[in-house]
Amino acid sequence: MLKLRIPRAALCAKVVVSCVFASGLLACSGAQTSSPAAANPAAAEPAGAASGPSTPAIRASADIEKILVERVGEDKGRYGIVAGVVDASGRRVVSAGSRTQGDARPLDENTLFEIGSITKVFTSLLLADAVQSQRVSLDEPVSKFLPASVRMPQRGARPITLLDLATQSSGLPRLPSNLDPADGRNPYADYSVEQLYAFLSTVELTRDPGAQYEYSNLGVGLLGHVLALEAGSDYESLVRARITEPLGMKSTSIALNPELRARLAPGHTQELEAASNWDLPTLAGAGALRSSAHDMLTFLSAAIGLEQTPLSPAFALATRTQRPTDDAETSTGLGWHITKAHGKVIVWHNGGTGGYRGFIGFDPDARVGVAVLTNRSAKGSPDDIGMHLLDPESPLKPPAAAAAGAGTNASVGHTQVSIDPRLLDRYVGRYQLAPSAIFTVTRQGDALYVQLSRQSTFPVFPESDTKFFYKNVDAQLTFEPSGDGAASAVTLHQNGRDQRAPRMTQEPVRRAKHPLKPEVFDRYAGRYALGRDMIMTILRQNDRFFAHLSGQSPVEIFASSEREFFTEVVDAQLTFDVDATGKGVAVTLHQNGVDQKAPRVE
Repeated sequence: MLKLRIPRAALCAKVVVSCVFASGLLACSGAQTSSPAAANPAAAEPAGAASGPSTPAIRASADIEKILVERVGEDKGRYGIVAGVVDASGRRVVSAGSRTQGDARPLDENTLFEIGSITKVFTSLLLADAVQSQRVSLDEPVSKFLPASVRMPQRGARPITLLDLATQSSGLPRLPSNLDPADGRNPYADYSVEQLYAFLSTVELTRDPGAQYEYSNLGVGLLGHVLALEAGSDYESLVRARITEPLGMKSTSIALNPELRARLAPGHTQELEAASNWDLPTLAGAGALRSSAHDMLTFLSAAIGLEQTPLSPAFALATRTQRPTDDAETSTGLGWHITKAHGKVIVWHNGGTGGYRGFIGFDPDARVGVAVLTNRSAKGSPDDIGMHLLDPESPLKPPAAAAAGAGTNASVGHTQVSIDPRLLDRYVGRYQLAPSAIFTVTRQGDALYVQLSRQSTFPVFPESDTKFFYKNVDAQLTFEPSGDGAASAVTLHQNGRDQRAPRMTQEPVRRAKHPLKPEVFDRYAGRYALGRDMIMTILRQNDRFFAHLSGQSPVEIFASSEREFFTEVVDAQLTFDVDATGKGVAVTLHQNGVDQKAPRVE
């Protein structure tokens, strides 16, 4: 059966999808902690109700400094780490390393970092605060707070609730499938509210809301969005009014004034190359905040209850155990992860962007909080330090393993060599790995970058004139030069498999766009059957039009006449048949020289 080929990640590229993309986007998982088996807390148990010893894990500053110095190692002149500890006796902050190569200024408690997914506990605190003030309730459906034009997904009669979003159990995927960044180094920057609404209106859940933990940047980003809508505000203003100003956190924000900008440490990739800062205008609640160790300790002090604040009841609700995760030792509160190990309870969250990683956590019984921030995006690099400072039985990773991210270096066995930069032009282009999985290869200066459909862009490094390797995942590419010098194909080598992707030579035909009134398009909105199991949904979001084929991502369509439409993603067109009233009764898909008619089914 002919299908509308809307680019999305294909099954044959699944390993690249799960490894390459995940390593470049906001990261957090309950499985990242290192702790022995323990029973899950009961659903209503407070986070601090663990039995057993709860000795404070406060170390001398010299001991913390030794850990940090060992972690940055020989790279101390290229990036740095800041660690802070707070308890009833006060706070201490220790750092190692420097801001960046050529800038030997040390990092300190006032240095700013992108904190990535740590933003999620701010979002959950906004929810808890709204519950305490009786503006919302945890069991309210998310759809209540969205425009009527948005069709929130549900499974059966079970809607997605605010609690589902806050506990990572909404059933929504980690990321929306229509996230297609123009710049993979800043992957959320151009994702719009309209795209969010289009995705929500067409996605189909694969499990019941509330049934299973599945970490979702989309879900918590949506939570921040609806809380801002409920408050008649934007996300950043809401965080400032309800959290940072009441707590006196003057260095925590999204937009940076010149003074804060001057204190922002430059971000670095895992390979210690300069990283772009991230912007998340639509999904801000998932990871948009920047902050300092000083402010993180202030936040933790309020969470622990070292001082009473207007947010104390909200913190108590946010850190109360709500649901299990996929790790038997870890449950979720509202946003927070709650891990039981070694007779302790640790409440924590981590986060990262393209150039930063961070961890905050606390022991509610010992009333000790720890924050660790770094301006290097090495997966999990500060997490073990934070957990170890809270629980000395939680081991530290060897420095080399921590820097590699997953305990191994993906580039082991591959040596980067210098090649003639003019060779890179041969490889620039688009290569089709599968009908809906396309490699886009671009050149930036003397470096080659590769993006797979719906994933971030990553650099690849030459080990010969035709062979390149990723450093962030164990995958390699081999280009096949043709007679004219331009590569005719590229082969992906990963997990013992070789997958060849021929160069694409045919691009979608560019057509003139015909202005169409939304009310005319509304006559076509509905569901059309291309086959027994293949439904095309036509829908409108404000003044934009979309087609959504079962199992694929929505794609924007444009009118070339009143009844004819096309997409700029692939070379495919749609023609609507109408009845006497102008209502669409069928649509014909024109693609690859084949016409396939789909009658309206509703």
